[in-house]
Amino acid sequence: MSQGTPPVILRNVIENPAWCTPYTPFQAEISQGRLESLLNIQSMIIDLTAMNLANASLLDQATACAEAMYLAFHHGRKERMTFFLLSRDVFPSCVEMAKTRAEPLKIKVVVGDPNLIDWSDSSLCGILVQTPDAMGMLHDFTTLFEKAKQHGVVSCCGTDLMASVLLKPPGEMGADVVLGSAQRFGAPLGFGGPHAAFFAVNEEFKRLIPGRVNGIKVKTRRAVRPYAWRFRRGSNVLRRNAPHPIFVLHKLS
Repeated sequence: MSQGTPPVILRNVIENPAWCTPYTPFQAEISQGRLESLLNIQSMIIDLTAMNLANASLLDQATACAEAMYLAFHHGRKERMTFFLLSRDVFPSCVEMAKTRAEPLKIKVVVGDPNLIDWSDSSLCGILVQTPDAMGMLHDFTTLFEKAKQHGVVSCCGTDLMASVLLKPPGEMGADVVLGSAQRFGAPLGFGGPHAAFFAVNEEFKRLIPGRVNGIKVKTRRAVRPYAWRFRRGSNVLRRNAPHPIFVLHKLS
């Protein structure tokens, strides 16, 4: 039984002369293409999660949960907020990773029901919930996130990107941090991987986002828009009295 070639493959692969010419792209072109693809991924994450900023991925979802916990802890450390609540419906790997990361940081991690939170506890720095959860149940955390915002608590939400295509995304619920596994749009799992994580935040936490962020540098004199990594500047390279920029442009080789 014969099968026709899909038009998108025919147009972009078979009829594309770039696949049959002897030209070899040099490293700068390869780097720009790689950065452009990562920028497209970041844009997709922002659209699906309804957040303001996304990074270029993390190791896995468990690592992203630990980074969300540290973000909440760092945000509330001036008020001595060292208590972090994990929903009992979060993936077990996320719970174990958060506990491991919390021990040297002296963060108290408790696993429980987010609907039973004592909002009078001033040491609560953040909460982490998930929809769909580990049992596949869907939740609307709009009310929970509103209460968290009223008490200065960072609300983190794990989600599935494919579910966010049809369902209400966590960003519209009022989440401060949205994370999860990007494997749904990538290669199938094999021996535990690959399964990169995504991490998105709202405008308030753009200075605390972990990992790297890919951006565009627009040159005003010429119509050139090169892609470049943008790193958060560390305290070791900052003058104490200098203004703190959000990101530093990394020069491409």
